[in-house]
Amino acid sequence: MSLWKKQATPEQLNQFAQNTLVDHLQIKITEIAEKSITATMPVEDFTRQPMGFLHGGASAVLAETLGSIAAHLAAEEGTISFGVELNANHLRSVKDGVVTAVAEPLRIGSSLQVWDIKISDERKELVCVSRLTVAVKPPR
Repeated sequence: MSLWKKQATPEQLNQFAQNTLVDHLQIKITEIAEKSITATMPVEDFTRQPMGFLHGGASAVLAETLGSIAAHLAAEEGTISFGVELNANHLRSVKDGVVTAVAEPLRIGSSLQVWDIKISDERKELVCVSRLTVAVKPPR
C-alpha cells in the first residue's frame, strides 16, 4: 500500500522546481515508488567544491530537497511541511558522474516526519547518508 496522500508525477515535481536552487543544481526526481522517492544530481563544476569533489553542501541540498518533497506527498491535504533539522554524514568522495538519492520514511506522524536519505554514486556505493526531520502544520 502506498504511503503517499498526495499524487504527483516526477515530471510535475521537476516542473514545479523550475527557477529554484533545485533546478540550478539539476536535481531531477526520477521515481516515486510505493514507499520511496528517488532523485539524481550531476557531479559537475556547479556541484563541486574547489578541490574538485562533490560539495557536501550540494549533497545536503539533494537530501533536503528529496526528503521535503517526500514529506509533502506523505502529509495530509491542506497541511504545509518544512524541514527543521538535517544531518548528513559524507562517506565517500565523488569527482564526476551522477549521484542518486533515495528517501524512505523512518516515521510519518501527523505533525512530525523523519526521513532517511541515502545518496550513492554510479557504482552504487554510498556517498552520503542523511536524516531529515520535517514539521507538518496546518497552513497559517
